[in-house]
Amino acid sequence: MPSKNGRGNHRGPQKTKKGSGKSFLRSLFSAPVILAILFVIFLCLCIVFWPQISSWFDRLGQDIHAALYSAWLALFRLMGLGVAFAALAFLSLFIILGWPSSFVRHWNYWLGTASFAAALWGLLAFFRPPNTFIVSDVTLGGYVGQAIITRSPVAGGFIVAGLIVLGIILVAPEWAWSVVKRASKGIAGLAGELMYVIKEFREKRPAIEPVEADPPSEAPAIVEQAELASPADTMDRLRSSIIVGGWSLPNISILDKVAEAVISDAEIEKRKEVLEEALTSYGVEAKVVEVNRGPTVTQFGVEPGWDRRYKEVREKDRDGNVTVRQEEVGRTRVKVERINSLSNDLALALAAPGIRIEAPVPGKSVVGIEVPNTTFGSVGLRAVMESTAFQKMLAKSPLAIALGKGAGGETVVADLAKMPHLLIAGATGSGKSVCLNSVICCLMMNNTPDAVRFVMVDPKRVELVNYNSIPHLIAPVVVDTDKAILALRWLNAEMDSRYKRFSATRTRNIEDYNKNRTLSERMAYIVVIIDELADLMMAAFDEVEHGLCRLAQLARATGIHLIVATQRPSVDVVTGLIKANFPTRITFALISQVDSRTIIDSAGAEKLLGRGDMLYMPQDVSKPKRLQGTIVGDPEIERLVTFWSAQRRQEAQPVRFEDMAQSGPEGRKPMDDELLDAARQLALESKEISASFLQRKLQIGFPRAARLMDKLKEEGYGKEKGEG
Repeated sequence: MPSKNGRGNHRGPQKTKKGSGKSFLRSLFSAPVILAILFVIFLCLCIVFWPQISSWFDRLGQDIHAALYSAWLALFRLMGLGVAFAALAFLSLFIILGWPSSFVRHWNYWLGTASFAAALWGLLAFFRPPNTFIVSDVTLGGYVGQAIITRSPVAGGFIVAGLIVLGIILVAPEWAWSVVKRASKGIAGLAGELMYVIKEFREKRPAIEPVEADPPSEAPAIVEQAELASPADTMDRLRSSIIVGGWSLPNISILDKVAEAVISDAEIEKRKEVLEEALTSYGVEAKVVEVNRGPTVTQFGVEPGWDRRYKEVREKDRDGNVTVRQEEVGRTRVKVERINSLSNDLALALAAPGIRIEAPVPGKSVVGIEVPNTTFGSVGLRAVMESTAFQKMLAKSPLAIALGKGAGGETVVADLAKMPHLLIAGATGSGKSVCLNSVICCLMMNNTPDAVRFVMVDPKRVELVNYNSIPHLIAPVVVDTDKAILALRWLNAEMDSRYKRFSATRTRNIEDYNKNRTLSERMAYIVVIIDELADLMMAAFDEVEHGLCRLAQLARATGIHLIVATQRPSVDVVTGLIKANFPTRITFALISQVDSRTIIDSAGAEKLLGRGDMLYMPQDVSKPKRLQGTIVGDPEIERLVTFWSAQRRQEAQPVRFEDMAQSGPEGRKPMDDELLDAARQLALESKEISASFLQRKLQIGFPRAARLMDKLKEEGYGKEKGEG
């Protein structure tokens, strides 16, 4: 053991000594030591040869400075001052949008900025600095700017303008498109106005020239020519010289002619065969007996066949063979309900978006199947006004309006005085506002401001404000809901005033009052246009409902007629009381069948196609009639408004509806209520009251009860429940 331990202890120190020597040599020749030695040697050499090194660095710095100056001078002469602006623009865009993923997402901004930078280079190339400037021979835009504008200043100006327009389109495409649309619409309006003025000048020029013939001898010729011409041509020719009460009526040529789409005979025959085959395949015997082509839909008049009953008859021939034959024992007409139930199946067979079945067609023993046309047509206001039906209606009533064309292509007109009020409903974009504009333009075409006046309410502020300059307006277009309530008060007061005048003159209505009176003494019709009823109902439900219903019930004899439109025909907007006082209604495409039943008491409006497709239900019929409403474009409205604005008289002062804020239509304070005395009595009898208490006791709505409660609080009656 000792020898072993001693041998072990002896060998251990020997190995440690060898290891320490090797580690010292390894650290002596390591990389840091060698680098330190080389650095010391390099430092010594630099100290020894410092004069030569310093002179070499001086020459190198001069050469680098000369090279950099030459490169900067070349770059500046190549790009000019534009390099600084372009670098600043791209740096700002880089900081805002980020890099590099933003180049893919916002490529239009980068390209638009490049277009603007090129335009800036071109603009700088038009300016030349003084001779002392380093780019005086290549202008401020450098060679790049000169290449952009070319050598011609005119061509360079067009190029720069084009680059700016291109940059605007790339950076803001939606705004640029809206500017182009507005500009094109304005140019079209100016062109139409210019053509109208030229045509008016050509038509009126012969009347200025002297006429040598005897006037009495020409009168029979004019009458004969008027008899041979159509009513529309006669009105068009006579209106250029008609002046009523100092007002000049517009010519029919102020309206545009709209081309109507016509469905081909081949397509009609094909659909007729498909319809008959589809009905037969579903076990319904029917035959198409008439086809009525309309601008939007084509109505196929289907005559129902028979449901026949047979029995088998067995007979023996001479040879004793038994034969069986069918013998008809009775037949009944096919029920209309069976055809109505096949509407979806027929739409599938005809590849139509939806069909409407009118069963039966009024005045005919056929079922009308209305199939949408492949190409939708438009009905211009001028086309309906030129029809014989409209001219006959206009001869009877000044409030004749052109509604459109029916499913069979027939012209449909109406008399607003007999309606006597009109309720219009339709979803957004279905044609409701276009219908209002058509009615307004139709009345303006045939009536002077002495005959018809307007009160327009437009809470949306964009539909009716274009008519602010026409002389037919009693007051500027009302866009505030509070002011609209004051307008309803003024209308009620005006109605009461007219009834007092009727009573004093012993007349029954406006027609009797205006009979045998001069033009200045006649009473003008007042047409009230309300574009959105829902906003008014939300502002003051009770007062708006009360005012509208009172006007609808009593204002017909005084010549005040209401045209109310809404895009939300729910029961809280079109209440039962309002609906009962508006017997004539028009509905455009609606969202649901519930809305359709609210307006016309039946389904069908949810299947309309939009874009003027409507159902018209006058007060003397039980079923609505399908029409394609008239359309009037913005240029036509602008020309008509400009025509009447040029004749506006300064002495006509508008009515101030604000004066009605102090007193209501019946002369009481606007917040007074006929139930206020009963509410005071309840407050005296009860120690604590509330709005719900008044609502229950007086059997009124909560908004009205809340207003009564506020009034009682102001007067100090009672104490509300829950107060200490």
